[in-house]
Amino acid sequence: MFDSVSMQGAVPRRRILAGAGALTATAALGACGGSGGAPGGAGGSRLRAAFSAGGSQETLDPHKTPLFVDQARAKALYDSVLTYKDDMSVQARLAESWDSDRSGTRWTVRLRRAEFHDGSPVTAADVLWNYRRIADPAVGAQSAQLFSAVDFAASRAKGRELTLVLKEPDFEFASALAAPGTEIVPRGTKNFAQPVGSGPFRYGSFAPGGSAVFRAWDGHWSGGPHIEELEFVPVSEERARVNALLSGQVHYAHDLSAASAGRLDGKDSVTLLQTKLSTMQALLLRLSREPFSDARLVEAFTLGLDREALVKVALSGRGTVGNDLFGRGLRGYPQDLPPRERDVDRARALVKAAGAEGMRVRLETGPADASWQNASSLIAGQLKEIGLVVEPNVRAATTYFGQIKTKGVAAHSRTATLPVPTHLRTRLLTNAPNNLTGYHSARFDRLIAQAAGTRDEKVRLELLARAQRLARDASGQLVWGFSDWIVGLAAGVRGLREAPPNSCDWARFDTVRIG
Repeated sequence: MFDSVSMQGAVPRRRILAGAGALTATAALGACGGSGGAPGGAGGSRLRAAFSAGGSQETLDPHKTPLFVDQARAKALYDSVLTYKDDMSVQARLAESWDSDRSGTRWTVRLRRAEFHDGSPVTAADVLWNYRRIADPAVGAQSAQLFSAVDFAASRAKGRELTLVLKEPDFEFASALAAPGTEIVPRGTKNFAQPVGSGPFRYGSFAPGGSAVFRAWDGHWSGGPHIEELEFVPVSEERARVNALLSGQVHYAHDLSAASAGRLDGKDSVTLLQTKLSTMQALLLRLSREPFSDARLVEAFTLGLDREALVKVALSGRGTVGNDLFGRGLRGYPQDLPPRERDVDRARALVKAAGAEGMRVRLETGPADASWQNASSLIAGQLKEIGLVVEPNVRAATTYFGQIKTKGVAAHSRTATLPVPTHLRTRLLTNAPNNLTGYHSARFDRLIAQAAGTRDEKVRLELLARAQRLARDASGQLVWGFSDWIVGLAAGVRGLREAPPNSCDWARFDTVRIG
């Protein structure tokens, strides 16, 4: 899912394998911000990166990338037209420039000179074919909704220039061209067993649920990687990833918990990259089902949470208190909101008024995030004070995010960094595919549509802020915190920096040097 990009699952532990913004923009010379390019060809080494795996259903189809490991592999093999900066504004990748006409319905993209691994040029016709494929419901692409407003019959491709015509104005459409799952393959591609891309690495080997080995490609427009090979190693248990890093079996351990970070602090053999405000931690309340069809109980739940305690204990202090909105620190987040204050007396009175004293509420949870076990216990204790009995219902990590789409009335959720407008469209619009709370507000929907069709960015952001203030109290999305994103590196690994997931510099292994 687009969201599943941000909701990493897990599978049973596998043995570590040994061996083998603006309306007009122009591309910067560097590949991404911060890390720098990688001219000069590959060095003589293999980097081994440990990620949680996805089992036998894994694929190298870049348009079907529900897990972080899928995204990281796609980033290595393929390129997207645009990518995200740390604040989720867009910047160039395959694009040389991109701009909208005054109506917001016609976008023109000029591609840089780039080649696929087979030596053929990347053309606008390739890009248009990919976007048409992504939008096709039969494909099941995670970013399909983002391209649903494209009029492909009216869109055109010629040489390196692409014109995308939209069915309605959208001055935020550039963010779709940078979304996870929008990487470009040669038009007509049907088989992804040994895929051809235009990314900094080319295919070597891959076993679904197992390891993948990619080799440096010095024909990349950025100059090529510093390492010769990149190996993705499946290690689904977080503790096993930490042990593999400490023992020297891997150079990179992805998605570590605050507890593991505490264990690794001060060790000379490991460097930690910790990115603030990277992952929204939230409770989702199903507004379409009892008891949360009663707005009084939604408000009671909201006022009963002690967010500071949750960050301090469940996130071991490696996080930031949330304010019931996604995207703190990002472009488009309303910065002037007062913090949500806990009010036990008001919450208890609401529970009593609803006739819900002593009501049992099942809270869906599981090991998909290491913080949720402690968070569930804390939440149960906090809401006991207002007269509710919260009972954690543990689900398997492998099926958790699929199950909470249809089951239960309250659930833990986490979402990695995305542009604020993208989150609002895919999570809170009435007919959004991942509106898991059942939030319905015609006024909210109108504000989002009005914002998309507004050329003036200042006014557009004001409209988005109004929509978020409206949703904050009624959407059923209770954002209690933002956890730090933590990655472990072996000593001697250079060329990586702290970066939020879904950004250009997250898991950008072509910039890495070893030793």
